[in-house]
Amino acid sequence: MSFREIAVTVRAINHASAEFNRIQTDAEVLAAKVKSLGAAIAGIGAAGTAVGYVANQFGVLNDSQMRVFNSGMMVVSVMGMFMRTSAGLAVAQKVYAAATAFATVVQNSLNISFATFLALTGVGIAMIVAAAAAMYSFANSMNSATASVQNFNAQTAETSSRSRSIIRSGEDELYRRGAE
Repeated sequence: MSFREIAVTVRAINHASAEFNRIQTDAEVLAAKVKSLGAAIAGIGAAGTAVGYVANQFGVLNDSQMRVFNSGMMVVSVMGMFMRTSAGLAVAQKVYAAATAFATVVQNSLNISFATFLALTGVGIAMIVAAAAAMYSFANSMNSATASVQNFNAQTAETSSRSRSIIRSGEDELYRRGAE
């Protein structure tokens, strides 16, 4: 192995190490946020349980309503405590990864639809330009044809029908009768 190959290997490890450190930092920040959220949810569950007992003491909730309400609040407390464990953090990170993957798929779909829109818009504009050019060409051809017919009609009007080299069907009969 040469010194150059060693230098390339060291640079690659250094670049990768920086990315690994960034990923580690992001994971630690996410873990801290999830633990904080878990503590808040556990606190909400505990406070809800206390509110249920107080509401029962003042007669706002009867005994069966208080048991149902307190059971729900205890479930909220357990969920908050679960989020503070390593298993809860792993679940939260998996949910975060799935949400990120879904967001990536949605973004890629939007990018593809935008690119398709741009391509179709470009094709549409090209079709409009081509249609305008074809219409211009057709209009010029029609103008030339109209001018040619007008010129023919003007020449025909100035020339007597007997001296024309083109004789339409039925004109011979008119000539024998003496009509022009």
